[in-house]
Amino acid sequence: MKLNVLLITADQWRGDCLGLAGHPVVRTPHIDALAEEAVYFSRHYCQAAPCSPARACLYTGLYQMTTRVVRNGTPLDARHDTIALAARRQGYDPTLFGYTDQSVDPRTVSGDDPWLRTYEGILPGMSVRVRVPEDHTPWLSWLKAKGRDLPARAQDIWLPDEGPADPPSGRPPAYSAEETETAFLVEEFQRWLWERRAGVDAAKPWFAHVSFIRPHPPFIVPEPYASMYDPADGPVFRGAASPEEAADVHPFLAYAIDNQDKSDFVWGAQGKVRDWNEATRRRIRATYWGMVSEVDAQIGRLIDGLKATREYGNTLIVLTSDHGEMMGDHQLLSKLGFYDQSFHIPLVIRDPRHPGGFGRKVEAFTESIDIMPTVLEAIGAPGPGWLDGLALTPFLEGREPEKWRDTVHWEYDFREVAGGTAQVALGLDMDACSMAVIRDKHMKYVHFAGLPPLLFDLDDDPDETRNVVDDPAYQKARVRYAEKLLAWRARHLDKRLTGIELTPDGPVDGREKA
Repeated sequence: MKLNVLLITADQWRGDCLGLAGHPVVRTPHIDALAEEAVYFSRHYCQAAPCSPARACLYTGLYQMTTRVVRNGTPLDARHDTIALAARRQGYDPTLFGYTDQSVDPRTVSGDDPWLRTYEGILPGMSVRVRVPEDHTPWLSWLKAKGRDLPARAQDIWLPDEGPADPPSGRPPAYSAEETETAFLVEEFQRWLWERRAGVDAAKPWFAHVSFIRPHPPFIVPEPYASMYDPADGPVFRGAASPEEAADVHPFLAYAIDNQDKSDFVWGAQGKVRDWNEATRRRIRATYWGMVSEVDAQIGRLIDGLKATREYGNTLIVLTSDHGEMMGDHQLLSKLGFYDQSFHIPLVIRDPRHPGGFGRKVEAFTESIDIMPTVLEAIGAPGPGWLDGLALTPFLEGREPEKWRDTVHWEYDFREVAGGTAQVALGLDMDACSMAVIRDKHMKYVHFAGLPPLLFDLDDDPDETRNVVDDPAYQKARVRYAEKLLAWRARHLDKRLTGIELTPDGPVDGREKA
């Protein structure tokens, strides 16, 4: 019998913000419990940021150098296969609850198609049960139907129930923990699952993608999560002690710090993030942790629903995020640049066919591009040889792969296509506004297309506060990692047709012979 597939993504979830990750403060009991019957990948990284680039890698199994989705609003080239299209070829009807943020290829539509005016397009191959765009109107209409009075400007629902928006007070919004966007999507998924069980498709396997928006900003959360964490608790912020000190590390950081607006993180706030002091950053961090715990609770509710409907034992569950969140470290918020906080993300996978792997913690480096080949292999559709990702099946089965990567990679593109802000501020051409990162257990090397490189010795400097790229003692390491990065790019340039040769006997696919 074919497996059901439940792909769960939470948005902007740091990999260290899990109980099972050993976080000193954050509590995620429901995900911790799931991991006891699953495999937890502790060194899992996404390959790009923000949302659209990160998800393009996850959904295609390809690095950004091939997807070329470099920012929100970059079209996803229609030539790329997707996890949804591949599942559809296996008889599934991949169904979306939330969003995928994959902009339509403008060559596939004509005239003044509305999809040309939004970055919030639907991943090719996905059916849509509930689409939640940036204005959140489906959730807001659900709230209204439940009797919740909405403010005149509906999105003001994200304001605190008392007091000003700025400085953030940690006060909850007017809506309750049972009325969050996360709760809304869980309810819609459970209703859909019930309809399937009661309908003609009851015997067919299903594929659902539940795409939660939280803990993405605006940073606000209802009780009991609003007061769950004390801002005074938790580790010190990593990195520089002031925005000025952080900006001195690299020109890109100076640009990023200057361009972070409070309004992108706290609804109703005005001004620049750099003007918030440490106490405020701690307050926001405590709220973010509360949002993490709120999502955890709703994931627990989702899992309980699977068990109640007897679907849990035949469902492949993949729980991850699109990207991370700086959350005050290095004087930054959001997801950007080269620091681990933006790219290290959670990954828990439960394959019910392999109980021998349950409870396992994998410390090998894994990447978001590994999810597509893993899911395809599980549903009987092994991924084509030109994917960049590697199936995680050996880890799920409780064994070690014969070969595995000892480094992790990601890319970040900071061009501003419509406005050109970054290009003007940094004196770069649009196509020079990018970086590529190689990281292993010991070092991290960051290569910019148009700015100076960075090198961090993670053994001596785990918080990445000292750039040693020009230190004579590290010149051999600099060259070695630059060469490794170049070799990685050479190996992973688009491989779709490079393994095929047209011969007198017809096309020969060398990857099938390998």
